[in-house]
Amino acid sequence: MMLRMAFHLALRQTEGLMGSILGLLDVPLSTPDHSTLSRRARTMESISKGCVLPDGPIHLLIDSTGLKVFGAGEWLQEKHGAKARRTWRKLHLAVDADSGMIMASTLTGNDVGDPSQVAPLLDQIEATIASVTADGAYDGMPTYDVVAGHGEDVRVIIPPHVTAVLSVEAEHNPSQRDLHILSIAARGRLGWQEETDYGQRALVETAMGRYKAIIGPCLRARSFSGQKAEAAVGVAVLNRMLDAGRPDSVRRLNIAA
Repeated sequence: MMLRMAFHLALRQTEGLMGSILGLLDVPLSTPDHSTLSRRARTMESISKGCVLPDGPIHLLIDSTGLKVFGAGEWLQEKHGAKARRTWRKLHLAVDADSGMIMASTLTGNDVGDPSQVAPLLDQIEATIASVTADGAYDGMPTYDVVAGHGEDVRVIIPPHVTAVLSVEAEHNPSQRDLHILSIAARGRLGWQEETDYGQRALVETAMGRYKAIIGPCLRARSFSGQKAEAAVGVAVLNRMLDAGRPDSVRRLNIAA
């Protein structure tokens, strides 16, 4: 399944590729046929994400993106001009800011709110968490409470809504969200972003762009269980590639002659 995702192959093509590889290696194993691959993918147990646990606490970046689902609706629209009801899934990712590895992932329907997936993502992580950064869609005390359940010292970096107000305990015992609201009122949003290093949240968007560029923006599986397995395999492929070599980006300076 990892080879299929990496090389964008159909199941029949994957069957032929694996048969050729086993033949070249002179390994006396039979390749499962494409029907067996499809059936097993729907019931495949969770696959290892292939990310190595860091030595110290990790700085998590959380966000979600949409993946299009192939289905009969696309065929009806092309063949008969029927109005198709587009279906999407949401891929939720938790990325390590230092290594770029995808530490956790979930796949849900497009009607599932982003904050509801913070707990399932954090439950998958075995390493110690130093901070959790997300965009304004995750703002709210439920998110802060979920993160606090994984350590009271975990720092939460989420921009409060423009209409956010201080809690009743802000004067004597301000929460992290209260401190963010006060900091934005004093320094402005740009000043708050610089103070909290909120700009590194762009790294999770880079991971989502890498997923869509390498794995693809669509899900091929028809069943929801197969789609979840497909997304998990895609995450494992990306982590395997990133572990083999990570680009070292250097900002270019324009120096006048």
